[in-house]
Amino acid sequence: MRIRTCSIGTEQGFTLLDHVFALLIMSVALLGLVALASTVIGANASSKTRTEALTLVQDKLEDMRRVGYDYAPLTSTTVTEAYGSMAGVPSYKRVTTVLPNTPAPGLQTITVTVYWAANTRSLSSSVLLGR
Repeated sequence: MRIRTCSIGTEQGFTLLDHVFALLIMSVALLGLVALASTVIGANASSKTRTEALTLVQDKLEDMRRVGYDYAPLTSTTVTEAYGSMAGVPSYKRVTTVLPNTPAPGLQTITVTVYWAANTRSLSSSVLLGR
């Protein structure tokens, strides 16, 4: 049988240096999490902006499809909806271009471009309408 001995009077614990290192490691980890959260928030904002712009493009193209070829302009036309002119989306500008008989007679090419961030960013799409 073994007898366990216990030494009385010895203090075991963490030193001040151990605490400083632990705080340093936790600080670095928390700063990494803050940077990650900041990146995610920025990406979400950018995604929201692009989604709004794409919705504006699709809405205008659907309006032009609904109107149809016979009611679209017969000459080359460009219509610009300036910043602040579209309800609910003041930070976007939309430009719609209609090119009749392009790429062939009886077809119209309709291109819608949406700009934002003072014209530094844009998104565009086109559709062909025929008789």
